[in-house]
Amino acid sequence: MSAPSLIEGRTGRWEIVIGLEVHAQVTARAKLFSGAATAFGAAPNTQVSTVDAGFPGMLPVINRRVVEQAVKTGLGLDAEINLVSVFDRKNYFYPDLPAGYQISQYQQPVVGRGRVVLDMPDGRARTIGITRLHLEQDAGKSLHDQHPRETYVDLNRAGIGLMEIVSEPDLRSAEEAGLYLRKLRSILRYLGTCDGNMEEGSLRCDCNVSVRHPGEPLGTRCEIKNLNSVRFVMAAIDYEARRQVELIEAGGAVEQQTRLWDSGRGETRRMRSKEHDHDYRYFPDPDLLPLVLEQAWLDRLRAELPELPDAKKARFIADFGLSAEDAAVLVAERATAEYFEQVAAGRDAKAAANWVMGDLFGALNRLGLGIDGSPVAAERLGALIDLIADGTISGRIAKDVFAEMIETGAAPGAIVDQKGLRQLSDGGMIEAAVEAALAAHPAQVAQYATNPKVLGFFVGQVMKATGGKANPAIVNQLLTRKLAG
Repeated sequence: MSAPSLIEGRTGRWEIVIGLEVHAQVTARAKLFSGAATAFGAAPNTQVSTVDAGFPGMLPVINRRVVEQAVKTGLGLDAEINLVSVFDRKNYFYPDLPAGYQISQYQQPVVGRGRVVLDMPDGRARTIGITRLHLEQDAGKSLHDQHPRETYVDLNRAGIGLMEIVSEPDLRSAEEAGLYLRKLRSILRYLGTCDGNMEEGSLRCDCNVSVRHPGEPLGTRCEIKNLNSVRFVMAAIDYEARRQVELIEAGGAVEQQTRLWDSGRGETRRMRSKEHDHDYRYFPDPDLLPLVLEQAWLDRLRAELPELPDAKKARFIADFGLSAEDAAVLVAERATAEYFEQVAAGRDAKAAANWVMGDLFGALNRLGLGIDGSPVAAERLGALIDLIADGTISGRIAKDVFAEMIETGAAPGAIVDQKGLRQLSDGGMIEAAVEAALAAHPAQVAQYATNPKVLGFFVGQVMKATGGKANPAIVNQLLTRKLAG
């Protein structure tokens, strides 16, 4: 375990204790209890069934696909899968919850205890416990910016299947919370059970934060609701922890409450006192029988799981000889890992990793593109590496060819031929250029005996004379021999 992040206060050091509740919208075409569509961006209230709108007498029918996605997620989190689970009614009033209750799971969730393993900056692994994953229906969305005096309600999101993934209070810093969220998002995207798009609200996070002196019992926690970016989660945790320390050291007491994050002011603000479980008056939903899973079905889902980030990272280290750091970067996104494997197939894996993480990532960041939108296909980047390996072009020329590939999407061989960029490996022609450079700079030749770095000057002269096409290895070999003689 890495050392916790401690806050220095007037009364000593304070430890931050963090638990996260992540709400992940399930990737499915229909909602949890109705056949209404789930596509993002539709006109308000155009994807709402009578079940979603809470019409009297409408009965929910569970979506098998949503259950399957939740179970796959549980398996990906190395969690217990409960063959029998129960849906409850969680009663509360809110304008975008038409029925006046949310169908959720409480004491008998579909997924029990699991874990997420973090790759810490110091190279060690850190295991964060998962308390449970339960299924529930999402609420609608209140729109406060459509009218100066009124709030509108869009029920398109109402009834969409949500996985609420609750962590143990094992996190000890904002940085760890950021690592946890990124790793959880990576697992969900590998599994295809949630797209992880925080900007669209399909992955949202509630943060439970408390402070204590190390070794003391847990302090009173506050919950920060509905954070939709990793950056906001980390900033909110840092602010809230310091607020609690300052409050306690000033003689006050932390009240258990729900707070929101004001990103404009960079502070958390009180919303309401924190509800307790009994406030929601949970009871089993009378319209839904217990959910019973078959072991054979569960075994089939387990067998169909893709290779997940931790296993892929271990394989990349073992099979490709990559460092743990490089492997972690390459497996963070499934699409990136698959792209890299295509580039590395039958080639120098370290060279492939350097091109993907260096030149390709740099170009994609500059263009605002993801790996799926890369203008350079994996097989063409591999072909470029082949041209370097077989001596057709130098590494320096390859940079220019790659820039052209990014701009046009053309094949590297076609660019090399069209622009006459093939590397010059004719020993006689290179030797003539070397002798011309030596003859033109006798003073630097004389300096070589006491200053071997002059070799670099002559390499530059020869490369300039040959338009950068001379084979660098041959140039260095000839210059070293002639200068030494």
